[in-house]
Amino acid sequence: MSETPNSTLVIVSGMSGSGKSVALRTFEDLGYFCVDNLPADLLPQFVASVMRADDGAPAKMAVSIDVRNRHSDLSNIPEWLSAVGKLGLDPRLVFFDANESALLKRYADTRRRHPLSHLGLSLADAIALERQVLKPLRSIADAVVDTSTLNVHQLRRQVLTEFGIGGDTGMSLLFESFAYRRGVPPDADFVFDARALPNPHWDPVLRPLSGRDAAIREYLESQADVNLFFEQIRTFLDTWLPRLHVDSTRSYATIAFGCTGGRHRSVYLAERFAEHAREQGWDEVAVHHRELD
Repeated sequence: MSETPNSTLVIVSGMSGSGKSVALRTFEDLGYFCVDNLPADLLPQFVASVMRADDGAPAKMAVSIDVRNRHSDLSNIPEWLSAVGKLGLDPRLVFFDANESALLKRYADTRRRHPLSHLGLSLADAIALERQVLKPLRSIADAVVDTSTLNVHQLRRQVLTEFGIGGDTGMSLLFESFAYRRGVPPDADFVFDARALPNPHWDPVLRPLSGRDAAIREYLESQADVNLFFEQIRTFLDTWLPRLHVDSTRSYATIAFGCTGGRHRSVYLAERFAEHAREQGWDEVAVHHRELD
């Protein structure tokens, strides 16, 4: 089989609760063709199937392989990675980890069940067993990311800016929504306040929705102030983001939009500006909704 030019395969693995799902969603935001919880023994067949697709193989793929697999399969990962290499790809394994206290706290906060809880183990014992089962993957990982002290936003930024995503080809853009009542994101490069815009919250029909929903978009785009706000900020960003990229050594920029609750106006604006950025030719554009994600 001929090699697909510039094809990339990232394998996302790691401890449950370490942020694998956040990482995989970030890869998807960056245009990767993503599959969660792929049976490890199907990795070569999956890659072969995707690469011979009639409508063209995706240039970037990411798959998640973790403890939800049959444990006996994980020790065979090197063999399957070798098979993928014969298809013309150089897969990269990124392992996400966190210390036990961080994992215990996250499970306590979210009240989610550990994937190994069906074995009748305590949470601490399930985490210890998972760490043992995943040793073969961690030992051959190209990169290990310790998320013990990272929040969701910081983890997304790390995925955006490391592990060769983007390389030297351009600057990554992250459009973020947030609620002012919870504070301004401390690492935002540009912050725009949308609290002066019409608020869908006061419409009982629109209130349960978010800025991702069509009804909210239709409502906001019918408002003259919203369109004026968008056009003025669009002009600013279209002028200055390219200069920031050319005139500095920065590899990323975060553009944040805030409103009262971080659910309607700011979410809509982050999504709309991310769409505009992709239309302008920015290759690596991601969105993070702090109050929703």
